[in-house]
Parts: sequence; structure tokens; C-alpha cells
Amino acid sequence: MSDNKNFKLSEEMCYDLADFFKNFDDATRIRIMYALFQKEMCVSELVAELDMNQSAISHQLRVLRQSDLVKFRKEGKTAVYSLDDSHVATLLEMGIEHIRHKNGYEEE
Repeated sequence: MSDNKNFKLSEEMCYDLADFFKNFDDATRIRIMYALFQKEMCVSELVAELDMNQSAISHQLRVLRQSDLVKFRKEGKTAVYSLDDSHVATLLEMGIEHIRHKNGYEEE
């Protein structure tokens, strides 16, 4: 991270970062990413875990895939989803830590 202190952000990169962080402005997407932070899941598992309908989950997964926040692999006819890489997991984890610290949330 220290290498980034001397890195100059271009205007294009600022727009790309803003677009990237827009993906975190939806509670459903956060819930999906957090579920996938815990373990890989298929759509039916996410539907059950989040108590939401399949079309809402599928729509948000499509947004997250297009933004390179989640990926999937095929197991037969089933698509199994996971976070795209450790950077996504770290961002999610750091965001949770920050909100817990600032807002005083206790562990459940």
C-alpha cells in the first residue's frame, strides 16, 4: 500500500474507482458479497440464505459479475459463485470493521 502514496490518480482512474465503489451502495449486493465471503454458493443457496427471490439474486449477481466483484465456476449444470479475489474480501472485511468501530456494533 505504501507504493500508492506516491501514485498519481488520473481522472480516468478516479472515474473507474467511483464506478467500482458504486457497487457497494446496494444492501442486497453487500448481503450477497458477505454470504460469498463466508463460502462459495450457488443461486439456490443464496436464495435460501438471504430469504430473497431468485430473480433479485440473479440480477444482483449479474451486476457483481460485470463489475468483477464475484465470479462463478460450473459444477455440472450448477454455477457456483465466489468473491472474485482477495481484494474484494479485504475491502468487504475492512468496510465491516470500519462500520463496527464507528457505529459501535457488537459481534452477534
